[in-house]
Amino acid sequence: ACATSKSEYPSLARRPAERLTATFDAPPAPAAVVLPAPPAAVTGQLGGLVGAAQAADTKFRAREARARSTVNAAGSAKIGSESWGTATIAVAELEAARAEAMVALADLDRLYNDTRVRGEDPGQIGAARDTVTGLIARQDQVLGELRSRLGS
Repeated sequence: ACATSKSEYPSLARRPAERLTATFDAPPAPAAVVLPAPPAAVTGQLGGLVGAAQAADTKFRAREARARSTVNAAGSAKIGSESWGTATIAVAELEAARAEAMVALADLDRLYNDTRVRGEDPGQIGAARDTVTGLIARQDQVLGELRSRLGS
């Protein structure tokens, strides 16, 4: 190859056909999809589930002051001491109230997922879920604070 002339071999330069010169149009906007509403049997459950979570939150709030005072009274008590045990029981009572709200949230999650699978609009269920999730988030914050004070 070194001994032959360059005119016998094609150039390695880019040819006009190898250059990108095309332009593309933007794809058309997809048509708006309107999902059907879930059946009334599903949406009729939402008030009861949110109400159950709110009732659990009411129990939680009623027990919160006692739990805070027992945890504060325990102070830096040793794990296993009587004051630590009393405070731990008070926190467990809060956790029991939170668990009732979690049951309602689990049912709302199931309804939400079932509605999505059926191709229905989950908007109402999502709003109910957001309400319950907000209650539980506050409860989680309180429980985290109390647990950290107890050292557990």
